[in-house]
Amino acid sequence: MQYDYVPLPERGQLRWPDDKRVALILTFNLETWDLVKDYDQPYYAGGPAILPNTLPGNIPDYPNFTWREYGQRVGIWRLYELFDELGVKASCTTNAVTFERRKAMVQACLDRGWELLAHNYEQGELLTDFAHDEVREREVISRSIAAYEENVGRKPKGWLSSSLRGTLNTPAILAEEGFKFYCDIMNDDQPFMIRTEKGPIVSVPYSNELNDFTIITRRNHTTDEYRDILIEELDTLYREGETQARIMNVGIHPHVSGRAYRVRALREFIEHAKSLPGVWWATREEIADWYLQHHETHIPGQLD
Repeated sequence: MQYDYVPLPERGQLRWPDDKRVALILTFNLETWDLVKDYDQPYYAGGPAILPNTLPGNIPDYPNFTWREYGQRVGIWRLYELFDELGVKASCTTNAVTFERRKAMVQACLDRGWELLAHNYEQGELLTDFAHDEVREREVISRSIAAYEENVGRKPKGWLSSSLRGTLNTPAILAEEGFKFYCDIMNDDQPFMIRTEKGPIVSVPYSNELNDFTIITRRNHTTDEYRDILIEELDTLYREGETQARIMNVGIHPHVSGRAYRVRALREFIEHAKSLPGVWWATREEIADWYLQHHETHIPGQLD
């Protein structure tokens, strides 16, 4: 995997359709994790624990499991209702096992015609577990693709690794499998090309900085502060986007943002975003397609 270092001032001008300034992506992560594993090492369930002292994988950790499970049972439906009420869409990511164990979550996305990305097989099984075993990494990705295709009726075009923990091999495997875009690389406010030995793939960045896990669970910001952080980020990107278009992604986890006392932050942020005429409510695939059609050049990473 390779990509060019192209400082922002040295790029050509990126523009979105109709001269929109910011492509805004609101990401629902439809994640599923195991209650127990078959090993006695600490089990990383794809994010920070609500209680410390992580238990071995072969011991059920009910406080942390059921805290996350709240999002599947309650929080996600609060979020779907909010987005329906406000008339906006999310770009969803799903672990493959969600089709099997919590299919209603994914079906609600598909019924709305929203974008759905592949997001590993099980949330706690990181691709970096197989950083030195490409065969096993390929097997995880292949199983994820197969489950997606069986349930959606087509192959996925975009990929986000669990906890964004891809390997040096991941982009090439995805390119070989026909993926159009990859979201683990978080180093930019614009798309760019990644080169692999199996062909190019578009980086459409996710964000850990604008992620409810980071803002609320890791840094302990309040509901008002969460809202204000999102508004401040959008307003700055919006000003900058008048001359150089930007992407803003918000990572949303149903057990975090879907709590009753936090959902107001998203409501007030979305209402603010809807008041800005230069916001493009885009899918990641739309962003990747636009970039490939209008801005990709023979020097990957460089805008024309």
